[in-house]
Amino acid sequence: MASKKSEEKGLPAAHANVVATPIVGEMRTSYLTYAMSVIVSRALPDVRDGLKPVHRRILYAMHEDGRVHSARFTKSAGVVGDVLKKYHPHGDMAVYDSIVKMTQDFSSRYPLIQGQGNFGSIDGDSAAAYRYTEVRMSALASEVLRDIDKETVDFTPSYDATRKEPLVLPSRVPMLLLNGTLGIAVGMATKVPPHNLREVMQALIHLADNPEATNEDLLEFVQGPDFPTGGIIFNKKDIAHAYSSGRGGVLVRGEAEIIEDKNSQIVITSIPYQVNKAELIIKMADLVHEKKIEGVKDIRDESTTLDDLRIAIDLKHGSFPQKVLNALYKHTDLETMFHFNTLALVDGVPETLSLKRILEEFLGHRKVVVKRRTQFDLTKAKDRAHILEGLKKALDHIDEIIKLIKKSADVPTAREGLVKQFKFSELQANAILEMKLSKLAGLERKKIEDELKEMLALIAELESILKSAAKMLTLIKKESQEIIDKFGDDRRTKVVKGGAKEISTEDMIPDEDSMLVLTRGGYIKRTRPEEYKRQKRGGVGVVDLDTKEEDFITVLLSARTHSDLLFFTDRGKVYQLKMYDIPEGKRATKGKSIMNFLSLSEGEKVTSVLPLPKEAKAREKFELMMITKRAVGKKVEADRFFDVRRSGIIAITLDKGDELLGVFPVEKGDSVVLASRGGQAIRFKESDIRAMGRAAGGVRAMKLKSGDEIVGADLVEKEKESELTLFVMSDNGLGKKTKIKEYKIQKRGGSGVKTAKVTAKTGKLIVAKVLFGAEEELVAMSKMGQVIRVEGKEVPTLGRQTQGVRIMKLRPGDNIASVERL
Repeated sequence: MASKKSEEKGLPAAHANVVATPIVGEMRTSYLTYAMSVIVSRALPDVRDGLKPVHRRILYAMHEDGRVHSARFTKSAGVVGDVLKKYHPHGDMAVYDSIVKMTQDFSSRYPLIQGQGNFGSIDGDSAAAYRYTEVRMSALASEVLRDIDKETVDFTPSYDATRKEPLVLPSRVPMLLLNGTLGIAVGMATKVPPHNLREVMQALIHLADNPEATNEDLLEFVQGPDFPTGGIIFNKKDIAHAYSSGRGGVLVRGEAEIIEDKNSQIVITSIPYQVNKAELIIKMADLVHEKKIEGVKDIRDESTTLDDLRIAIDLKHGSFPQKVLNALYKHTDLETMFHFNTLALVDGVPETLSLKRILEEFLGHRKVVVKRRTQFDLTKAKDRAHILEGLKKALDHIDEIIKLIKKSADVPTAREGLVKQFKFSELQANAILEMKLSKLAGLERKKIEDELKEMLALIAELESILKSAAKMLTLIKKESQEIIDKFGDDRRTKVVKGGAKEISTEDMIPDEDSMLVLTRGGYIKRTRPEEYKRQKRGGVGVVDLDTKEEDFITVLLSARTHSDLLFFTDRGKVYQLKMYDIPEGKRATKGKSIMNFLSLSEGEKVTSVLPLPKEAKAREKFELMMITKRAVGKKVEADRFFDVRRSGIIAITLDKGDELLGVFPVEKGDSVVLASRGGQAIRFKESDIRAMGRAAGGVRAMKLKSGDEIVGADLVEKEKESELTLFVMSDNGLGKKTKIKEYKIQKRGGSGVKTAKVTAKTGKLIVAKVLFGAEEELVAMSKMGQVIRVEGKEVPTLGRQTQGVRIMKLRPGDNIASVERL
């Protein structure tokens, strides 16, 4: 009959017992079975004891074999063998690798196993083979297994059904939080950071007293992760989010100290969790070799132990330690992000848990354990009290009992007689028959009575605990406090309340004084002020720039490296650039074309560069005054240029043939002074020119003679008027200072007054600038590229109509190209 049905289904008669099943359904069922096996039996920890099955089996096997904290070390191979033989049907390396992780003080915040031998290092070195190493449980591991022999947890048959293993350990500490965990299951993963024992246990006690406590309340105790390798974590908002949702990222940085000395040094004393120290140092060396990090002379690993981790980075003379450190944070694992994913098994089901939920589940587990332990102790105490009562009664009738035993033919007969004649229970009768004659002594009788009294008191106490939830909770809190007193330690990881500043390009560049040099040919560079040596006036100077014969410097600007620079061009447009975006060069180098940095049109030239204050409030205080070569003036609010697009914007609308000469900031009450090439100057109030729109054309600032043009325009601050002088310099290197007071304020649009005697010897004026004091310095450059730097106090103060003195000795055919104040 079966053969006929098989033939009807298309199967040979020989395969009569084969059941046809759709492959899709079979694959689905098999895969789900496999997935759940991985999730429950391998990859995810139980929220109650915080352990995966392999860790639980290792600890239980060591407990059974007596490899406790007080015992001697024994071979790891023995533990591996016991675990494989009795409980764990997997490979030996899976077991040994777990033992190694439980031993490493840089992997586990509180190692549950103590090791003797080579168990690897933070540099990524692997552990020695298990035949060479020795282990025993740590003292804390004993607290994880305490009371397991008192029927506190359920057991299940092992894989071969020859013995039983615990489904969970009766842990007194929430190991899920203390050591954290990392596991990848099928379709899900878990990643819980380690924490400080004292903080976690204090939070647990608080939750026991205040069941309605929120995650925020518990975070008053648990500051955040506490990694075994130390480090610094940032932003309490991110930490709070991760603990409330069970997911989130926390920024972790290694600790580093900058030691300022003749030769500066960076010393790293901790690194982020799970970062390989050797690989970190190799990465640092590679970045230095590839010149992605500059200023490093040597990198040394001076570490001895995890507690004395030390990476020393020697820096070159003149380098900037903070810049180097910021680069290390940005380009290496000295800064990492730890991503929370607190997934654990709750009653065998994977759940993403908040901090409060983890502690609630653990507290519930402790209540079950304490209740079952108390019930176990109560049963044992009642059994003992029952026996003691029988012994006490027997001593009261000892003569009759001895006579009965002597008459009995054997032990069963004697037991039956005791039960029948004296109403003893079988348990009491057995205890009487096993009692030694020494118990008849008076002191021994007293001991029995005292022990019975103690047992009755213990029974009453245990029964009261079982009847009172408050007493049970008090007991749990007491045991938790004992754990704190015995194992509590200080945090290793520091917590910073605010967020860590994102490492940007600016953070890797020191904010220092810099000089910007721009030539008429459009070559730009950034140099250090030290490149220019101070000289006496009348000196020859030094060559600043390797320019072509027809090129010369037009702008020399002093600003900070982090400054925002506004580039105003002769066509009335403005562009924005950071000072550090301009490559640094030596004094005699040519620089790079400004076309590499600004989107200038063909023939467009930069005529003025203005550094903006870094603080927004400082920027809001002033307006920008613009002056053209044809003496047109315009005033614009500075905030219109705070965010200039890369392609530039219109700053002023110019008349045909006119060019924008210069731009400078002005405040209310200031005045403006202009000087022409022909030696005329005018001074008027800034309020004479009203603020206009960004694209407006401006108004007349000074009346010029035919062929004359403006060569200098500058600010005169009202409060410093008495200290200020106007410095002018002519083509042939002659210059002078004249007190600003000699220039009376006029209305804008006038012809002005004479500011310098222009002759064939002096040549036409080339520059006019306001000096703020004797401490200021001047840098003058010639068209052939020579430069001199002199103190302002060396330039004499003369009258308006004088021609001045020689400031710079020029070579034949050379002329002054530009002058800038420092």
